[in-house]
Amino acid sequence: MKEIRMHGRGGQGSFAAAEILAVAAFEDGKISQAFPSFGSERMGAPVQTFVRLSDRKIRSRNHIYEPDYVIIMDPTLIVDIDVLKGMKSGGLVLVNTEKKPEELKFKSELDFDRIRVIPATRIAREITGKAIPNAVMMGAFAGFTKEVSIAAIKRAVMERFPGKVGELNAEGAKKAYSMMKEGEK
Repeated sequence: MKEIRMHGRGGQGSFAAAEILAVAAFEDGKISQAFPSFGSERMGAPVQTFVRLSDRKIRSRNHIYEPDYVIIMDPTLIVDIDVLKGMKSGGLVLVNTEKKPEELKFKSELDFDRIRVIPATRIAREITGKAIPNAVMMGAFAGFTKEVSIAAIKRAVMERFPGKVGELNAEGAKKAYSMMKEGEK
């Protein structure tokens, strides 16, 4: 089983991102679950969402304290929260930022080769006209980890956001996926 913890702020679409990832994994033949953990439930407040992906039935229903992957939707959370707390050895981190991995100041130490960055907010704004990075981050996650296919991510995005909104968000996800794939070379 792979466990993912996402850190974001209210209004960034973190829970929608978790749902997109869980639906995409299901479409790829995996068992999945997604659930939020809201604090004050207001715009801009820190939020966490969790996703589990497995080939077998998932019995656990608790928060994820030792994630395989950490996705950071808002890089300002890095200075306020120990977003890497409990991360498994060999875990990977995806950050929505314009900065380079070595410029990020995490509270816990991490090898820079285990961090990938993507300017998801900028991509979302350029393609959709809105600064909501959720679909873009899920495309990047697919390209970075290979845990889900980009085809499933695009279908899940279009199911979650029908019509033109879904088409534009799927385009953003595909662009982020391609950028992650190019970064491997």
